[in-house]
Amino acid sequence: MKKTGCVWTAICLLCLALGIRSEQSHELIAIKGATIIPVVGKDIPEGVILIRNGHISDIGASIDIPENAKVIDAKGLFAYPGMIDSCCTLGLSEIGAVRATQDSRETGNINPQVSSVEALRPDSMHIPISRSNGITMALIAPAGGLISGRSGLIRLVGWTPDEMIVKNPMLMHIQLPGGGRAPGERADATAPEQDSKKIQELKELFHKARYYQKRKGAAEKDAIITSPDFDEQLEFLLPVVNGELPVMISVYTAAGILDAIKLAKEEKIKFVFYGVNEGWKVANEIKESGSPVVLGSLYGMPSKWDDGYDAIYRNPSVLSQAGVKIAFSSSDAALAKDLPYHAAKAAAFGLDKREALKGVTIYPAEIFGMADMYGSLEKGKVANIVLADGDILEMRTNIKHVFIDGQEMDLSSVYTELLEKFKKRAK
Repeated sequence: MKKTGCVWTAICLLCLALGIRSEQSHELIAIKGATIIPVVGKDIPEGVILIRNGHISDIGASIDIPENAKVIDAKGLFAYPGMIDSCCTLGLSEIGAVRATQDSRETGNINPQVSSVEALRPDSMHIPISRSNGITMALIAPAGGLISGRSGLIRLVGWTPDEMIVKNPMLMHIQLPGGGRAPGERADATAPEQDSKKIQELKELFHKARYYQKRKGAAEKDAIITSPDFDEQLEFLLPVVNGELPVMISVYTAAGILDAIKLAKEEKIKFVFYGVNEGWKVANEIKESGSPVVLGSLYGMPSKWDDGYDAIYRNPSVLSQAGVKIAFSSSDAALAKDLPYHAAKAAAFGLDKREALKGVTIYPAEIFGMADMYGSLEKGKVANIVLADGDILEMRTNIKHVFIDGQEMDLSSVYTELLEKFKKRAK
């Protein structure tokens, strides 16, 4: 009887805890007095944002605040949409020098069956660090090989990978020869004849996938026809050749970019560029292709000194002026926190500052087909909101509040723990 009583007590306490959590998740929050930077549309000085059920229920300059709302006084602060890292290894890589903590790649050259979110570590120390700098979502991408696998879009909060996933799969990742590179990798320098062989290998794979699909379809219609043996690689390539799953093509050189455009046209696949450090040389061709660009890390150096030391930094401005939609990425895990500073560097070298801000907010959302819910501060969208005491792209700016799905996040991390530790030591 005592055991039964204990069990019932535990169940009641659990239900009570779940009830409290549910009530908190439906809490009405009013952010009052901030200068709202919606990214789309005009800024709203001393505006109000109402958050209900994880979404922005109202936003504007003259909004009535319900009596039961929890009010956050944000006077003097700036409200931004949560930033989106368009390609990184958050949760897949922990310590660069410790191989056992690296889980962003599989062995082999062709791995379309690989899913990056299966290796996601919700307890990665880099996630709260990035979150405390205003990053609320990220595309986590696999690396290595010719076909690396599939990426997923995650929110930077959750106890389990399933709680963090926003959309999976998001993209198939191809590292194109002749300049293709994965996040955190150096560009390869293979011979042109080897590059041609790799591209031909890709074409043959796509052809095999289409033939495999035709045989399966024919076998379903006619019992006399034998269905092909199950092929895991080809199965996971079917959404690509059918145009259902876009491809992110990692490419670096101008020649490689042109090869990628030709390949995508011939194979009729939807694609997004990643990297394109020499994109400024073929900006008009990229524009004509209709493909958006996710830029790699701007912490790199130009491959050719003849291009100028600032070639990589000018690249975003040239692409933007040509009409190419661009988004920024950290291409890393430990440096994912620096995402806004890549956009800031591009702005310092000619990119319009508004375009730079869009490159970490609304443009990634549009590229990933999620702009109806994310990327800007608008009524009805998910309440991913950052309150800062200045320009979010400036290094001196402090992040004061971060909301993900309408819930305020704890901004503590290993950085703040170390800060407090050494503050005590100084005393």
